[in-house]
Amino acid sequence: MKLRPLGNTGYRVSQIGFGAWGIGGAMWRGVTDSEGSKALREAVDQGITFFDTALAYGDGHSERLIGEVLKDDIRAGRVTVATKIPPMNQEWPAKPSYPLNTVFPSRHIAASTEQSLKNLRMEALHVQQLHVWNDVWLSDPEWQKSVDQIVRLKNEGKVLHWGISINDHAPETALIVLTNPIFETAQVIYNIYDRSPEKALFALAKEKPLGIIVRVPFDEGALTGQIKANTVFPAGDWRAEYFAGDRKVEAERRGKALAGLLNDEVESLPELALRFCLSTPEVSTVIPGMRRSAHVRQNAMASAKGALPAAMLSKLKPHAWEKNWYP
Repeated sequence: MKLRPLGNTGYRVSQIGFGAWGIGGAMWRGVTDSEGSKALREAVDQGITFFDTALAYGDGHSERLIGEVLKDDIRAGRVTVATKIPPMNQEWPAKPSYPLNTVFPSRHIAASTEQSLKNLRMEALHVQQLHVWNDVWLSDPEWQKSVDQIVRLKNEGKVLHWGISINDHAPETALIVLTNPIFETAQVIYNIYDRSPEKALFALAKEKPLGIIVRVPFDEGALTGQIKANTVFPAGDWRAEYFAGDRKVEAERRGKALAGLLNDEVESLPELALRFCLSTPEVSTVIPGMRRSAHVRQNAMASAKGALPAAMLSKLKPHAWEKNWYP
């Protein structure tokens, strides 16, 4: 497993990380805690050192599972864990019309951090992120109080590094806040379909430098080739809404078009999707959701192969697709 610097944090992290939303269980169905625990152990065995979770994932269940399964690895400094503070009003993505005191008031920032420390069994969070953001809040009178709390938690040693988890498909909503030195990482959607971070965020990352954590490399499964017109999701699984209507048909059609590009150098769609992300040097780590050991092993293999050939990257450009299927 190859490592990359996470911006200026001082961490060198595995370029394939572990996205832990799915093991939270509430919105992703069909996998047990036992399977999730095995996937976490397999990740460590495969050399994965970066784990991304959030207080909102299963109301802390994802954090608690990581804290239990990886407790020895965390204490020994073998892994880096990032988590997130949910918006107090529970609105994803951020709605800028709401005042900041309903989203990230200082008391909520402190309370959420304390809860994540307890869930993860950590004395200090390696990376704490605001789970949504919009730069309009920088002019809100509450912002200075929130910043003071963020700085206080860092000075107290409860949070070592801070970051922003950017709104779905909207990296332009966080370009100003990320110039603040207190924020050292940015988590953003980036994949073969969504190229929006290339417009400005990656330039900022290179200049600062900023640690870029790429989420949704598989477009919630569409870029794995596993979403078919007749796919049925388990009861209560949120993907039934994401792929509602004729979206499964469209996902299958586009997946087949990408599959036509595979060759001896790139053997599967998941490999293509991950290596696409790794072809951008500004990317620190890519965090596909992983709930089963077999998926961990498959995803980890992309690290060894590294960036895609220039010819393949050129062929992928026409497949960019501007959409937003989130609720």
